Amino acid sequence: MSSTLAYILGIIVLIVGVAVSVALHELGHMIPAKRFGVKVPEYFIGFGPRVWSMKRGETEYGVKAIWLGGYVKLLGMLPPAPPGRVDKPGSMVADARQESLAELGPDEQDRAFYRLSVPRKLLVMAGGILTNLVLGIVCLVLALGVVGQYTHTSTISSVSDCVPAELASSSTGGPECADTDPVSPAATAGLQAGDEIISWNGTPTPAWTDVQAAILAGGTEPIDVVVRRDGAETTLRVTPVEVERSVTASDGTTSTESAPYVGIGPAKGTVRVPFSQIPGAVAVAVGQTLKAIFTLPVGLYHSVAAGLGLEQRNPGGLVSLVGVGRIAGEVSSEGVGIPFSARVSSMLSLLGSLNLALFAFNLVPLLPLDGGHVAGACWEGLRRAWARWRGRPDPGPVDTARMLPVGQGVFVALVIMALVLIWVDIVAPF
Repeated sequence: MSSTLAYILGIIVLIVGVAVSVALHELGHMIPAKRFGVKVPEYFIGFGPRVWSMKRGETEYGVKAIWLGGYVKLLGMLPPAPPGRVDKPGSMVADARQESLAELGPDEQDRAFYRLSVPRKLLVMAGGILTNLVLGIVCLVLALGVVGQYTHTSTISSVSDCVPAELASSSTGGPECADTDPVSPAATAGLQAGDEIISWNGTPTPAWTDVQAAILAGGTEPIDVVVRRDGAETTLRVTPVEVERSVTASDGTTSTESAPYVGIGPAKGTVRVPFSQIPGAVAVAVGQTLKAIFTLPVGLYHSVAAGLGLEQRNPGGLVSLVGVGRIAGEVSSEGVGIPFSARVSSMLSLLGSLNLALFAFNLVPLLPLDGGHVAGACWEGLRRAWARWRGRPDPGPVDTARMLPVGQGVFVALVIMALVLIWVDIVAPF
């Protein structure tokens, strides 16, 4: 497959993955809403012109042309104007109230969303948010624990013939040898490229980091190394030697240090993360995503600065769908030698990160985001609890329609932010 075709395929996989994520997100709203009796006339993936639809019961299910989101239409999201308040005719609030309630017949008024109890409102609105959280966790678990991370493995890719006179800290086997250089411990012991190191001095070595740690712990004492070669396990005797390595610190200064040397380099491949370590890795990913969302203005500032050439682009910073699409294409079309499993793992990680971003973004307590409706339901619950405690009448549902002008402002801000990030991803890509 050509790299161009693979690049396009990666973008297609991403688009399908996003569409599935959006579809499940909206199901997270629709299923509990239907369960609680709310009338749901439409469930669509995408926006714009209809591509396909079908009617089942009272709900029309379908797909629209632009796969950049989706929606489920819940009737009665906005309550009627409370007693004593009259909306200005033709205003945004008045028109929104009318549209929200227009499709409810006289005998269906109790099926409006605003009539649900506070716990049920929270379940409906949080359903989509929690769906993205679950999807993100599932994708990361599959990427880390089932497919595996693309990293150095405990399989040997190269064996040095000698112990060179000078050895940089980044050397992983295969340095140039002089006639006066002694034979390397690996070559003396009979280690070969393709050997999988099962244990080093009795310590299991499922990953290359385990091999490195075991070599350092063993020093220069003769040790037994168990390798798998051609399907059979073989035990070899290895005696590391002490060498001086040049080490470059983060500030650019160089020093030397003594360390045991064997003369082997690792192959790269997918290594499954132990399931005991996955909860911690997922928790870190969720925490980093939440931090990125709740420091959004700072992240946007740095992205714009990178776009203007004032600073380097932060690999952990904000990114638009254009940038994510580019990453997906590069993941799919990476160079020869990258195993398919590594590409699958990277794509799962990318989709997992996207779902975690959707989860965190929808926690923001502003309309039109789901978090805005969750905040409204919470405020309604507090008002009703306070009224009961004071012995006052039920104040009724919160008038979320009054927040529509704010929601419209938030929507415009989100569109501007998306356009800015697209510009940054074009002029200063990762």
